[in-house]
Amino acid sequence: MQKKYDYIELMNRSIVNLVKKALRISLTNPFYAGFILRTIGWQKKAAILRKYWESKNVHVPPFMISSITRRCNLKCKGCYSNAFNNSSFSEMSDEKYKSVIREASELGISIILIAGGEPFARSKLLDITKSFPKVIFPIFTNGLLINDETIKKLKKQRNVIPIISIEGFESETDNRRGKGVYKKTQVIMKKMKKDKIFFGISLTVTRDNFPLITSEDFIKEQVHMGCKVIFYVEYVPVEQDTESLVITQEQRKELETRLDQFSSEYRSLFISFPGDEAKFGGCLSSGRGFVHINPEGGLEPCPFAPYSDVNLKFFSLKEALQSEFLKKIRQSPEHLKETDCGCALWNNSEWVRSLLHKDKNIYNKGANFNEN
Repeated sequence: MQKKYDYIELMNRSIVNLVKKALRISLTNPFYAGFILRTIGWQKKAAILRKYWESKNVHVPPFMISSITRRCNLKCKGCYSNAFNNSSFSEMSDEKYKSVIREASELGISIILIAGGEPFARSKLLDITKSFPKVIFPIFTNGLLINDETIKKLKKQRNVIPIISIEGFESETDNRRGKGVYKKTQVIMKKMKKDKIFFGISLTVTRDNFPLITSEDFIKEQVHMGCKVIFYVEYVPVEQDTESLVITQEQRKELETRLDQFSSEYRSLFISFPGDEAKFGGCLSSGRGFVHINPEGGLEPCPFAPYSDVNLKFFSLKEALQSEFLKKIRQSPEHLKETDCGCALWNNSEWVRSLLHKDKNIYNKGANFNEN
């Protein structure tokens, strides 16, 4: 098995290399290029902070995914947020969420991926992110709530990267997200390109749309639209009888090959999730590489493993990261290997739930037991 510190150092190098790629594709925009140069230094300092906390037996991941609301203006087919929405807890307040980000930054978490629901349904989102210029915030959004006022704010926050979710071209996107959605996203993307906003798109990769969204014609169109980041997120079958949409092992290998090719040909970043986690010793969830915070404050292994034994309304992030539940997952490499469905924890969900039951008295005050 790969040694603990080997994969941590590999992750740190991977993050800096990703930022350096962002610098290369931003050279035509001197204001953004200057920000990226400073970001490289900030990322290195964050890695030093994480190493310090590791020496204190507090494992801090470089990434955090935060689903900040369950509210959304769309009802997309196969939405994981809807599938897992059974909490009776209230969402974290803006003040509490801001304090969580502040602590995350102080611990060395340097990239916070913001998801939902629809993140921009929280009207104060960009008022919160502006307080943390050294943290990178990719915001995964359907894009429909981005207006001229939002774009003005984004121009002043180069650390915030809107990532608009589409499924392909018009027919594929509208089929999942609703009639007329694709054309509306194109209008928003054109506005952001005009205002030189660093933005991207997110694609849910299925067995069906794989040929289209990995085609040369599709990529050319997205780059022409101004996309600087293109995320490929493998479909996880959160709805019953949709297992046939999961990409095959052959497609998974082909995806990595094509993304390497596109990276060399186009001035954009190409990122797959979960990607080739084997080189990091397996699944990066549960704090190995990232953790997930649900809208109610529950600290979870991953968006697709919505179980937690500790809630940030009652505990500091530092305390919550020491959860025995997360620790037991991290210390079980046999359950973190790549599976046919891509997501190791989804494939081993019964085992994950069994750990939660065993540990349910550890952080009883802050428990947030989501069981689907």
